[in-house]
Amino acid sequence: MLSIRNIKKSFGGVDVLKGIDLDVEKGDVIAILGASGSGKTTLLRCMNFLEKADSGEMVFDGEHFDLGKITKKEVAAIRRKTAFVFQNYNLFLNKTALENVTEGLIIARKVPKAEAIEKGKKALDKVGLSERYDYYPNQLSGGQQQRVGIARALATDPEIIYFDEPTSALDPELVGEVLTVMRRLADEGMTMLVVTHEMNFARTVSSKTIFLDQGKILEQGPSRTFFENPKEERVKAFLRTISHAHLDGHES
Repeated sequence: MLSIRNIKKSFGGVDVLKGIDLDVEKGDVIAILGASGSGKTTLLRCMNFLEKADSGEMVFDGEHFDLGKITKKEVAAIRRKTAFVFQNYNLFLNKTALENVTEGLIIARKVPKAEAIEKGKKALDKVGLSERYDYYPNQLSGGQQQRVGIARALATDPEIIYFDEPTSALDPELVGEVLTVMRRLADEGMTMLVVTHEMNFARTVSSKTIFLDQGKILEQGPSRTFFENPKEERVKAFLRTISHAHLDGHES
């Protein structure tokens, strides 16, 4: 479905991604782990062209793209098949939940307003916000705002959704409601790439886990194997540290 080869990206002479290869099959839920600064978010942003990779190749739905020379038209075509859920929601504060979901459909995708509203309501219903169509972001909890963000992604009927640490800005007691929605999407076969610190989610929901270290994939594999029998000492140390910090704190 989607393959990337040798993606590289540097900022101000610092190599952040040093040649990443990744294959994504339809229905995969891939957890992307790693310490802060390992390149996780940059990888996700390069895959969805929020950042432009310096070089690398992408094959998406059988089409080949040179990421160093990709055109705006090609980027637009790929983006029509993908969606991105941000860490800090990125909602318009002066628009209701429903307007936040429909805005991109109407403006960017030229979907007729009535159809966009229908799609928007359906997406909000799916994330458990059928009572909140007309609420503004400041009337919603962080968890509800993030669910609006997920609804906005779903409304575009994407083939892949990228999640950039979707729960890291939330209070611990609100994390569960967002992960529940993501679990449901995984069960329904949505293809997802998730940068996350939620180890329980990575272990029990994702089909595959990759670990980035200093801009490279240090280890990857089926999630069960990755967590039960990691090979690299660096990964073992990371899992020990983060399991104490997170699994003690709240259920993921």
